[in-house]
Amino acid sequence: LDQLAYYDPLTKLPNRHMFMDRFDWMLKKCKRYEQHLALLNISLDKFDTVSATLGIKGGDEVLKQIAARLEHAVRSVDVLGRALPEEEDSMMQLFRVEGSGFSLILSLIQCAEYAAIAAERILKTIRQPVQIDGHDIYVTASIGISTYPDEGHNSTTLHRLAAGAKDYAMKKGGNSFQFSSSSINEMYEKRMRMESGLRKALDRNELVLHYQPKVDVKTGVIKGVEALVRWKNADGGLIPPFEFIPLAEETGLIIPIGEWVLREACSELVRWNSHNKNPVSMAVNLSVKQFADSDFYSTVKRIVTETGIDPQFLKLEITESLLLDDIEDKILTLKKLKEIGLKLSIDDFGTGYSSLGYLGKIPVDELKIDRSFIMNVLENTDDQAIVASVIFLAHKLGLTTVAEGVETEGHLKFLQQEGCDQYQGYFFSRPIPGEELLELLPFNSPV
Repeated sequence: LDQLAYYDPLTKLPNRHMFMDRFDWMLKKCKRYEQHLALLNISLDKFDTVSATLGIKGGDEVLKQIAARLEHAVRSVDVLGRALPEEEDSMMQLFRVEGSGFSLILSLIQCAEYAAIAAERILKTIRQPVQIDGHDIYVTASIGISTYPDEGHNSTTLHRLAAGAKDYAMKKGGNSFQFSSSSINEMYEKRMRMESGLRKALDRNELVLHYQPKVDVKTGVIKGVEALVRWKNADGGLIPPFEFIPLAEETGLIIPIGEWVLREACSELVRWNSHNKNPVSMAVNLSVKQFADSDFYSTVKRIVTETGIDPQFLKLEITESLLLDDIEDKILTLKKLKEIGLKLSIDDFGTGYSSLGYLGKIPVDELKIDRSFIMNVLENTDDQAIVASVIFLAHKLGLTTVAEGVETEGHLKFLQQEGCDQYQGYFFSRPIPGEELLELLPFNSPV
């Protein structure tokens, strides 16, 4: 009797009655524990046409296959791009609420963007051809999304908002999702436009490098530079890295972008140092995803060979977060990079959670002190103690120290007093294009 009352006999999914009970219960739980929730209203586009073409039996088979795909998708740990906690079933609940309509409840989400990621993957799943009597049948869907507590506080309101958003997506042509909140939807559409543009940025030569000098604390002479990527979009404006690098990380575009940055930086350094009796070094940042890529080492080695760079002047910067897991394997990779002749640096030192016990095992040459410790170092005694301790520790380990975010003469004097080796920051120069940097470098012959 329960099976008949609460489950759909065709798809075996919980039905509309179960959905209403479950949705009310999950909302109460979210209110009690101040959690977030999203409701996805999913409807197959033009399913009446599909059913009329295939007949009732064929239409039912399409629904069964789509339902099975959806159920598999929402139970996959990859739906939100991350592992789910043990309460997986309480996080994602799929229901068949009407003919070609489904509802998905996502609880414990951190922000609306997770709902968008889930919707995008569901649409991709539905787009795959359905096999009916040896023929491929293509189906699309429209999805409306409402969120608690941002857009509504009861099941009736949230259901109405999600249904309205779904209808709007369907009227726009379907095969898409729509938030009921225009502001959230605009935010996500901006993200989609940026992702689309970023995928074309390399082909269109829209990425450029700016360079920030690394200056000797005692002499004021430029010892090296750090290469920083910028995106010059079609409008000619520069998009700063904090806007597009996280997106590149999420989409995997950081791999080709990182390879381009490394190659471009190496090529520039070869050109600069070929005319300079006092060569400078080039620092390039590595992302965790780049380092984890199976082709990373061979890519670095190939670029070093093809550009002809002297490897002792190339410095790869890694963050502490890279060392949080599989550290022994990563140490092996770092040692292989050192064998090529490269220098290694730990960026933003002091902000992560890596064990000091590994610091002596990692074959690094440099520690960079994060700018967060420099900003208030003149007023904050705790920051003074941290900076002084890092410099002392680094020197005891035979490492060079570089302070980031130096913006005043007071900052520089403090670093001189503590014996820091180099610094970066607006006090000397912001990141600048290569042409401007050439004017600052002490070349011995014209370039």
